[in-house]
Amino acid sequence: MVRRHPLPRKPTRNLPRIWLFSDERLAASMTELAAILPPGSGIVVRHDRLKRGARWRLLRRLARIARTRKLLLLLAGSPALASRWGAGGVHLRQSAARQAAQAHRLGLAVGMPVHDAREARAARRAGAQTAFVSPLHATRSHRGAPTLGRASWLRVARLAGGQAVALGGMTQARARQLARASGIGPGWAAIDAWDEKAAKRRMRQKRNAVPT
Repeated sequence: MVRRHPLPRKPTRNLPRIWLFSDERLAASMTELAAILPPGSGIVVRHDRLKRGARWRLLRRLARIARTRKLLLLLAGSPALASRWGAGGVHLRQSAARQAAQAHRLGLAVGMPVHDAREARAARRAGAQTAFVSPLHATRSHRGAPTLGRASWLRVARLAGGQAVALGGMTQARARQLARASGIGPGWAAIDAWDEKAAKRRMRQKRNAVPT
């Protein structure tokens, strides 16, 4: 039976601007990636293909890091499960937008993926505090998928309301460029950028460990 222990929660009024999306194809472990996130960042925990117990254990490992680094964990799935497992919020797919009302009643932060104007309006109606608008740039996670481009991204982001977070080929440098151009101070999320940063960190540690 899955044990229930509260994870660190964070007030929705102070939602993170920097995010990591979990992905089964990442080379680095999720705990390694969580450890290099800036304090106050957020993690969208997906890993939907994991068995229930394994997914719970992943969430618990991330929770230990979240406590010390003040990270917000959004669990992809139902608000009931996110609340039961003690996550700070829920990541609702568009097909589950109607569950946002339950998430709000449970005091959960709500994030939703947004890819076009229709989905942006759905996120606004659901009262999602964070809209993950993608893909801004080409991304390895969706090879060949059409990108929004900056102008369309900004239009969709404004339609979504709440905090807009750019996803899709994002890096810290691209996030700074978008912030300068947009005037709305968007956040940014990534998968590969954090994986690559972890790989570089391991290489530096390996070089430093070699005796001279």
